Amino acid sequence: MKKVLFLSAMSVFNVAAVQAAVADAQDTLRMEELNEVSVSATRASEKTPMAFTNIGREEISKRNTGADIPFLLSLTPSVTITSDAGNGIGYTTLRVRGTAPERINITANGIPMNDAESAQLFWVNMADFASSVENMQIQRGVGTSTNGAGAFGASINMQTENIGATPYAGIDASFGSYGTHKETVRFSTGLVGDHWGLQGRISDIGSDGYIDRASTKLNSYFLQAGFYSENTAVKFITFNGVEKTYHAWDYTSKYEQETYGRTFNPCGAMDWEYSKFYDNQTDNYRQQNYQLLWNQILTSELNLNVGLHYTKGKGYYEQYKIEAKWGDYGLWSAVDGDIQTKDGLEYKPIVKGDLIRQKKMDNDFYGAIASLRYNNDDNLEATIGGGWNKYDGDHFGRIIWTSAMPYKYYYNKANDAKWKDAEGNKYFYAFDDARVTTPDFEYYRNNAEKTDLNVYGKVNYTIVEGLSGYVDLQYRQINYRMQNPGDWYGANTDDKYIIDDTFNFFNPKFGINYQINDNNRVYASYAIAHKEPTRNDYEANLGLKMKAERMNDLEAGYKFLSETFSAGANLYWMDYEDQFVLTGELNEIGEAVAINVPESFRMGIELEAAWQPVKWFRWDANATLSRNRVKDVKVALNDGTEASLGDQPLSFSPDVIANSIFTFQHKGLSATLSGRYIGQQYLTNSGFEKMTCWEADGTTETQESIVLDGHFTSDLDLSYSFVLPHYGVKKASVGITLYNLFSAKYDTGGWAAPSYRMNNGKVEAYNASCLTDYAVRDQWGVGFAPAAPFHCMAHLSVLF
Repeated sequence: MKKVLFLSAMSVFNVAAVQAAVADAQDTLRMEELNEVSVSATRASEKTPMAFTNIGREEISKRNTGADIPFLLSLTPSVTITSDAGNGIGYTTLRVRGTAPERINITANGIPMNDAESAQLFWVNMADFASSVENMQIQRGVGTSTNGAGAFGASINMQTENIGATPYAGIDASFGSYGTHKETVRFSTGLVGDHWGLQGRISDIGSDGYIDRASTKLNSYFLQAGFYSENTAVKFITFNGVEKTYHAWDYTSKYEQETYGRTFNPCGAMDWEYSKFYDNQTDNYRQQNYQLLWNQILTSELNLNVGLHYTKGKGYYEQYKIEAKWGDYGLWSAVDGDIQTKDGLEYKPIVKGDLIRQKKMDNDFYGAIASLRYNNDDNLEATIGGGWNKYDGDHFGRIIWTSAMPYKYYYNKANDAKWKDAEGNKYFYAFDDARVTTPDFEYYRNNAEKTDLNVYGKVNYTIVEGLSGYVDLQYRQINYRMQNPGDWYGANTDDKYIIDDTFNFFNPKFGINYQINDNNRVYASYAIAHKEPTRNDYEANLGLKMKAERMNDLEAGYKFLSETFSAGANLYWMDYEDQFVLTGELNEIGEAVAINVPESFRMGIELEAAWQPVKWFRWDANATLSRNRVKDVKVALNDGTEASLGDQPLSFSPDVIANSIFTFQHKGLSATLSGRYIGQQYLTNSGFEKMTCWEADGTTETQESIVLDGHFTSDLDLSYSFVLPHYGVKKASVGITLYNLFSAKYDTGGWAAPSYRMNNGKVEAYNASCLTDYAVRDQWGVGFAPAAPFHCMAHLSVLF
C-alpha cells in the first residue's frame, strides 16, 4: 500500500513537473513571439529575395570570448575586419563586400545605432554587447528598408536578449594573451507574477593589446525590465559603455616596423626620436542608451511595434602634439610665416611649441520608430513603418598644457646676424611669457544638428503557390545643419551654420521569389539606395557643394536545402553614382578620408554550403569572388597637372574572401577549426601596388608596398560542456580558443598617401616625405595595422 501511494505521489509530481515545464515553454515561446515584433518589420525572411545570414544565440555565445562584434561576424560571407590594437579588442571595424563601415546600417530592436554624423557604429562604445544579443541578421546589398542611417551595402539587425520565463544567474570569464580578460555577470528573474521580469548583465573587459601601449579598458552594463500579458509586451532597456583606449590609429610603415619592431606604435611620442611617450594619449568616451519598446499583437494577423530611444554620448581624446604651430590654437596673435619688421630688420616668425590638447564631443540623439505588420499566413505579408530621429552635437577643443618653448624667428637671409640654421637662414630665440596660455583654454567650438525622417511600406504577395512578389518603397529625408566643422582657432567665430543641406531620397526595391519545391529556391531583386555625406566628407571638402551617393543593386540567387546538405549562390551587381570611396589617407584622428567619384561598381558571386553527414560532424564554407572598380581614376601630379589612370580597383575591396569551418561535437565535447583567406587589398584607388621611396642617403631608391597582402589564418576552439545538478549548475562550459595557429604575419588595416609624378612618360607613385621631411623609405607615406601572431584565450561559463 505504501509503495502504491509512493508511486501515485511520484506520478502526480511528474505530471505537475511536466505541466510546469510545458507552461514555461509556452510562456517562453509567447515572450519570444512578442519580442520578435520589434525586429520583424526590418528583417528579411525566406520569402525575401535578398542575400542575408542569420546568426543565433548559440553561435554568438560560442565565439564571444572578449573580441568585438566585428570579429564574431568575421566568418560570415563577404566580411572583412580591422583591429587597431591587433587582437580584436578596442577600435575595430567591419566591411561587407568592401563597403566601408559608415555605409552599413546597424539597428538594435529596430532602433538606429549608427552615429548620426560619422554614420559609423563605434563598437568600442558597446563593449560586450554580444552578451546581450539574442540573434542577428546581416543583409548584404541594399537589403530591406530599415530605420536610421542609409543602408548602402549592408545592414546588421540585432535583437537583444529575451528575459525568459525561468530565472537564472550566470558568470562568464575569459583570460589570455596580451593581458586580455573579460568578466561578465548576468541574471534574470524569469517571469514574476506571470507578467513581470528583470534581466541584465555587467561586464568588464581589458587588454594590453598586441601593439605597444594599445591598451583597452571597457566597462558596460545591460538592464531590461519587462511587462508581458497575453498579447502585450512593454520593455524598458538601458545599456551603456565606458571606454578608455590608448591611441593606436596612426599605424606604422614597414621601415618603422623593421627599425623599432612589428608592434611599434608612434602615437603619444613626445619627441621625434621616439625616446619617450605620453602616458595619457587616450580616447575616453561614455555612451548611455535608453529604449522603450511596446510590442502589441492586435489580432492573429496584425501586430504593432512602437519604440522610443535616447542616446547620450560624451567624451574626448587627449593628445600630445610635438612642435605644434601655436597660431593654429590661438596661442599666438600673429600668423605663422608672416613677415614682420623689428629694429629695421625683417623677421619671419615660426612659432611652435609642444602642447597637450583634448578634442571633445557632447551629443544627444533621440527619436521614435513604429511599424504595423500584417501576415495572414497564407498569401500576404505587409508592413508600414518609419521613424524620426534628431541629433544635436557639440564639438570643441581645449589646450590643457603648453611647453615654455621659445618662439623661433627666421631672419631674412640678406640681413646680418650672429646665428644661422643649417640652411643659412639666420634666427634668434625670444621668449614671450604673455603668450603661454592658462590651462583649459578653449580654441574651437562648433555645433551640428541632423534630422532623419523615413517612412516605408513593404508587401510580399504569393501570386501562385511557390511564387511570390516583393515590393518595398521608402522615402527618406535628411536635414543637416553644421557650423564650421574646422578644428582650428577662429574657424567658427560667428556661430553661423555654414552648411544647411536637405536631402530627399526615394528608395524602391522589387523582387521575385520562387520556391520550386521543398529543396530548391531561386530569387532576384532590384533596389535603389541613396546615402548622404558624412561629417568627415563635409570637412574634407569644405566649401564644395556635396553630392549624395546613389546605388543600383541587382541581385539573383539560388538555394538548395536537404537534410544533410545545403548550398547557395548569390550574384550581385552594385553600380554607384558619386560614391564616396576611401582614398587610403587618414585624417589626424585616424579616420578614413573619402572623395566623390562619378562612377564605380562592385560585382561578384557569393557561394555558401553546409554539409552534415553525421550528427557529430558539420562542415560550413563560404566564398566571395568579386570585381570592384572605380572608373576613370584621376590623380594630381606634382607639377600641378592631372593624369588619368583609367579603371582601377576600389580600395579595401579584396577580390577573394573565403571561409571554412569544421565543427565536431560528441556529447559535451566540441571542437571548431576555422580557416580564412582574404585576398590582396589596395590602400588607394590608383591601382599602384608599390611606390618609389629613398633610403636615408637620399639617393638609394627602393620600391615599397602600398597594399594589404593576401593572407590565410586559422583558429581552433575547444570546449567541454557539462551539468552539475547537485550544485545547482544548469550548464557549465570550459574551453580554450587558439587564434592564428600558424602565426601568419598580416595586416588588418592601413593607410597610404603617395604623391604622383610623371617618370619616363609614365605616372609614378612616390613618397614625397622622403624628399621634404627627412623620411626614410615608406616612412610617413604609408601605415599598416599588424595583426597579432599566435595567441589564445581560455574561457569559462557557468549558468545557475
